[in-house]
Amino acid sequence: MSASVVVLDYGSGNVRSAVRALEHVGAEVTLTSEREPALSADGLFVPGVGNFHACMAGLIAADGPRLIDARLAGGRPVLGVCVGMQVMFEGSSEPSERPVAGVGEWPGTVSRLAAPVVPHMGWSTVEPPVGTVLFAGIAHERFYFVHSYAAHAWDLPTGDGPFAAVEPQVTWACHGERFVAAVENGPLCATQFHPEKSGDAGLRLLENWVKAL
Repeated sequence: MSASVVVLDYGSGNVRSAVRALEHVGAEVTLTSEREPALSADGLFVPGVGNFHACMAGLIAADGPRLIDARLAGGRPVLGVCVGMQVMFEGSSEPSERPVAGVGEWPGTVSRLAAPVVPHMGWSTVEPPVGTVLFAGIAHERFYFVHSYAAHAWDLPTGDGPFAAVEPQVTWACHGERFVAAVENGPLCATQFHPEKSGDAGLRLLENWVKAL
């Protein structure tokens, strides 16, 4: 039976390419902002294009932060992409007339890349950790990035003892400086690049995620 995936439709750009890519790798995909299907699907895909604060405003209007919280509280997978990854942090230094806080699943803020050319637009390699699920079989491939802001540090501590969380797996990339390119943190995964625009390597990453649902 195919895994069910909801692509969260909250007004963030053209999401049809994400729908097509997920269908291509075998998922049963629904594009919606309705709460019940978003909660009950095997996976929730959170897209993001453009300004951080505009994306957060749209996400809040669709009750996205509470949907994400509810899914993660139940251990149900979520995948954020591009600004859909950035919003998982506490905030962004991106200019805005009406700044909005991020979802806050991870500590820290995203900030502008310190690079000679911004935005970072094009194909780049990544540095995934040993044991990654998302990058299984594609660790040495290139992925398509379009962004000016990124997380430059990973500050989520992990504890000890029988109830400690599994150590998050953080993938890095470089454009002028190192930045977080992807995170695998239990049910919450995210990529700064666009897997749906990254050719065969991106499709393989989506397939790896869908198969793990």
